[in-house]
Amino acid sequence: MKKNLSTDYDDRQYMESSDFELYYYHDTAAGKRTGLHTHPYYEFYFFLEGHAEAQVRQEHYMLAYGDILIVPPKVSHGIFVHDFDIPYRRFDLWISVPMYQRLLDMDPDFGYASNKAIHEDRHVIHNDRISFNSILSKLFNIIEEEKGNRFGRSAFLMISIADLILNINRLANRQFEPGKPSRDAIYQNICEYIERNIDEDLSLDSIAGHFFLSKFYISHVFKDNIGISIHKYIAKKRLKLCHDAILGGEPISRVYSEYGFDDYSSFYRAFKKEYSCSPKKLVQRSKLDTSDAMPSP
Repeated sequence: MKKNLSTDYDDRQYMESSDFELYYYHDTAAGKRTGLHTHPYYEFYFFLEGHAEAQVRQEHYMLAYGDILIVPPKVSHGIFVHDFDIPYRRFDLWISVPMYQRLLDMDPDFGYASNKAIHEDRHVIHNDRISFNSILSKLFNIIEEEKGNRFGRSAFLMISIADLILNINRLANRQFEPGKPSRDAIYQNICEYIERNIDEDLSLDSIAGHFFLSKFYISHVFKDNIGISIHKYIAKKRLKLCHDAILGGEPISRVYSEYGFDDYSSFYRAFKKEYSCSPKKLVQRSKLDTSDAMPSP
C-alpha cells in the first residue's frame, strides 16, 4: 500500500469543502465513534480491513474486503467495529448534493447506485479483488493529487471524481443486473494497469501476480478481447510512445529505456518492424518535414 496518505479519524459530520472530501483512515486502537447518524451529503465508504458491521436504516451488513457502502443524504447509518485488535482500514468519500447534481446533469447513469440505495435499500456493492484494486488505484490517485500542487489540479480532481463515481455505478449495475459478462471488466482493468505502469516491469508473471489470476486465464481474456497477445499489445503501446517522443525531439538513447526496453538492439528491431524505418530514419524524416514546412526567406 502507498504510505503517508492516511488521515487521523475525525467524527465531524459536516463538509468543509463545497464539492467533495476524501479520507484514508487506518485505525489501530479503539476511539470515539459516531454511532447512528445522518448527514446532508452523499457518502461512499470503501472497506479494506477489520472486523466491522455497517447499519443503514434497519439493514445490517458484515463488511468484507472490497465492499462499497453507499449512503444517500439524510439516511440513518453507522459503522460498528467489533474488534480493534484487528487494524481497521477504509476510505471515506463525501460528495455534496450540488456536485452530485452536476454529475447527474451530465448523465443520469451517475445516479444508478444511489437510486438503488434510496428506492430498494441496496446499499452495499460486493467486489472481487480485481475490480476493487482498480477502484483503490483511483482513490489513491485522487488523494495524491489533493496533497500536491500540480498545474491543473482542480480539473484533474473533478475529472477523477467523475471517473470514480461512474465506475462505482458500473460495478453496481454489474452486481444488480445479473448475467452480464465479467471478462470485459477484467480486460479493461488490465489495460488500465498497463497504461499506468508502461515504464515498469510488465511481464505476464507480474501482471498475473497483481490481479491474483493465472497467467493462462489473463492470456486468454486478453487475446479474446483484442486478438493479439498481451506481450504484443504492450510492445505496440511502448513503441507508439517511443515514436511520439522521438518526433517530439526526445533523444533516442533516452527514449527506449524510459519506456521499458532493456537494450537498444531489441528496441531497434521492434521499432523497424512496426514502422518500417529505423528510429534514426524517423528523426531524419521529421527534420525534412519540418524544413519543408518552413516559409522561404
